[in-house]
Amino acid sequence: MSISMYKASVPVCIRMLNNLIGILEKGAAHCEEKGIDPTVLVNGRLFPDMFPLVRQVQIASDIAKRGAARLAGLEPETVPDTETSFDDMIGRVRGVIAFLEAFEPAQIDGSEARPITFKLRGADVTFDGQTFLLNFVLPNVFFHITTAYNILRHNGVVIGKPDYLGQL
Repeated sequence: MSISMYKASVPVCIRMLNNLIGILEKGAAHCEEKGIDPTVLVNGRLFPDMFPLVRQVQIASDIAKRGAARLAGLEPETVPDTETSFDDMIGRVRGVIAFLEAFEPAQIDGSEARPITFKLRGADVTFDGQTFLLNFVLPNVFFHITTAYNILRHNGVVIGKPDYLGQL
């Protein structure tokens, strides 16, 4: 039995983005409870040459949104990166979830062989739909959500694997 491109993409991204919201909400609550300026965590990094929390959230949400759009044969809308708070980040992720929830399976199913071309680090790259989803979209969404989780955990936010995985 095979899994459809829709089921392997949209519900997976929605689930992980909802888990990201829960993690961010715990980060905001941690700041309030401990009297920490939230911008410390919003701009927190694991290492100086890595992106801060806010950028991890922006990238995870952008990849999920652009991934679904490209699998559906649509040109994804660009959203400016203006978030400066936990509320801003949560709002951005909620907006992407709403965007993803609007897709019907028929828009994405059958996209396995669809050529998908986009710029990556200034160069055009082309994938077939299945390779794009399995080797680019999902690993990037997971990586950036994991890194956001790790930034918050490193800064003392009480979160664990169940927060990352969500309700099983």
